[in-house]
Amino acid sequence: MGRPRQVRVRVPASSANLGPGFDSLGLALGLYDEVEACAADDGVAVEVVGEGAGQVPCDDRHLVVRAMRTAWNITGDAPAGLRLRCVNAIPHSRGLGSSAAAAVAGAVAAVVLAGRDVELERDTLLQVTAGMEGHADNAAASLLGGFVIAWETVGNTAGRFHAVRLDAHPGIHPVALVAGTESSTSTTRGLLPDRVPLVDAAFTGSRTALSVLAFTQRPELLLPATEDRLHQGYRRPAYPDSADLVDALRAHGVPAAISGAGPTVLALTTDGTLPAGLDLHGFSTLPLPVDTVGAQVEID
Repeated sequence: MGRPRQVRVRVPASSANLGPGFDSLGLALGLYDEVEACAADDGVAVEVVGEGAGQVPCDDRHLVVRAMRTAWNITGDAPAGLRLRCVNAIPHSRGLGSSAAAAVAGAVAAVVLAGRDVELERDTLLQVTAGMEGHADNAAASLLGGFVIAWETVGNTAGRFHAVRLDAHPGIHPVALVAGTESSTSTTRGLLPDRVPLVDAAFTGSRTALSVLAFTQRPELLLPATEDRLHQGYRRPAYPDSADLVDALRAHGVPAAISGAGPTVLALTTDGTLPAGLDLHGFSTLPLPVDTVGAQVEID
């Protein structure tokens, strides 16, 4: 393909872990950031609308720009300058994959502006975006859509990321309960122990395996499939209100888990509605479909 001067990329939010699948399971959600990238003769200028406006840098430090630079280090053909317009709907630092979405948007835009075929560069895109994140669950979900299983193989010098996309069962209707407070992934990871009891590892391993069946074929199994003993309990001090809400939802029979690093809670309902009587103070209720497409490209 030729080298277009301008591209628009639409990327979905994502929820990672989904209970037991720490750094390995992800679900794409129908909430989107859109990036319009245009090659220019010189310099970098970034306009941000919506989430992050006035808070994120609008130069080479912007995450979308950094992802583009990383992709161009592999593909080459970087333009002399760049103009970006980012229209963001994914809340930042809430556990809905905003950083992964930005990385995917930037890497995809860079590949297109370099004249490459996105479909043929899927592996490059995954390596770039998961490498920036340190794990592939969010990035793979935003890139591929649907329900993803992600893993890493470790070589002599660096790891290599992999992901498989599966169709989520159509009877799953997620509801994101978006917390009004932010949470740092680095902070919540710092609460995790280096070792966990074998019984907890075995328990969580069984639930992760069950999750694959529950999310794709047997949603009636989602309540046990989203149980976790690996990370959520250790991170409870970082988001006590969110943890309490997860407990309340599960007590009502609704499969629920902390979304990614939190503090957003993901409820996996059958119809997009929640039980009456829940204390939702401090949370915004956001029913979201499962995104089935992943990153989408429009070339001018």
